[in-house]
Amino acid sequence: MSSWLHSVTDVAGNGPFADLAPAPGRRETAEVYWGSYSFAFGPVLALGVVGILTLLLRWAFSSGKSVVQRRPTVGAPGEYGLLVPIAEPSTFVEAEMMRQRLVDAGLRATLAPTTDGPRVLVFPEDVKTARLVLRAGGHTPSGG
Repeated sequence: MSSWLHSVTDVAGNGPFADLAPAPGRRETAEVYWGSYSFAFGPVLALGVVGILTLLLRWAFSSGKSVVQRRPTVGAPGEYGLLVPIAEPSTFVEAEMMRQRLVDAGLRATLAPTTDGPRVLVFPEDVKTARLVLRAGGHTPSGG
């Protein structure tokens, strides 16, 4: 009996760790508190978690109900609600330069892809000021 446990406790179970060792001839079993179905707890819990994840992913990746922003739809220049087209540049680069000039001047401006090409849009109360800012920057605004 060269093991450490055997050197501390003798065969009869006497020694400093005698309370930790099971009594001779007695089986050590855990008590089952909530019935004989405790073996199924782990698999049922795992299936529940997989089911919840499946529902969450189906919702996230379903069409039409996603929280991810969809691509903007291209409409006519008059289909942007209160916004008024102020400039009709030929390229998106030129339109972005115009929009940035208006934003730098403190105006709220939007660049929108329309069916007629890119348009720079502002709110109606900013139309006169936006035209003055664009003319001062060397751009040609649409309208009067």
